[in-house]
Amino acid sequence: MEIGRVVWSKSGHDKHSFYMVVGTDGARVYIADGKRRKLIKPKAKNPIHLSATRTLFEPETVKTDKRLRDLLKQFGGPGTQTKGGDERCPKRM
Repeated sequence: MEIGRVVWSKSGHDKHSFYMVVGTDGARVYIADGKRRKLIKPKAKNPIHLSATRTLFEPETVKTDKRLRDLLKQFGGPGTQTKGGDERCPKRM
């Protein structure tokens, strides 16, 4: 996966969320959403657990976490699950 590609997490605690690939290192890719995972501390993830979208952002245009959040809003926003409902426990709301 190339840097700037928007991906969808298929597994893990962050499943059903959209991220952008910000780096690669051998068998791992580094993803960020600008909220839970910042650009300065991206999450290392196995690419098998990600599904690539057709969207590719120019990495030069994404310099801040705010900009990344704004770009990901079209996919439901950072940290927003696309299915499965609210990830919080209903008893703690």
